[in-house]
Amino acid sequence: MFSVTLLTVGKLKEKFYLAAVEEYAKRLGAYCKFSLLELPETRLPENPCASEITAGLAKEAELIAAAIPKGAWFCVLTPEGKELSSEALADKLRSIKNEGKSAACFLIGSSFGIDPEIKRRADFRLSFGPMTFPHHLMRVMALEQLYRAETIQAGTKYHK
Repeated sequence: MFSVTLLTVGKLKEKFYLAAVEEYAKRLGAYCKFSLLELPETRLPENPCASEITAGLAKEAELIAAAIPKGAWFCVLTPEGKELSSEALADKLRSIKNEGKSAACFLIGSSFGIDPEIKRRADFRLSFGPMTFPHHLMRVMALEQLYRAETIQAGTKYHK
């Protein structure tokens, strides 16, 4: 069974987000082996300078690099990535599976972003558009789109 890992930097605390994440994780389980891995966000001062942010992102990058499943197709969610429709995301995942990959890993970075080296390492950079979303909401949105992509591939009626 195809494995999907969602790596996130930062802990989710709000009950309403947690409930939505749990629901989509449960739904995804019918189509793939899904795992969610929360990595700690580097603590920074209240108003960090650029060098403090860079150092924090570098620390997070070490944890991210160690957490990416070996051999997985790796995708970072970033504003400068490529926008895809739900159908195009489903096609992308289908082609990854057809190429013989058994796993995909998606990354949502911290509130300060993602270290440039991690972005360079990615097989694909995905954007949900130019708007700014809270990272916690992005987690729910990403899971819903992954679920939608799997249902499109399966030909169910979820995607209309």
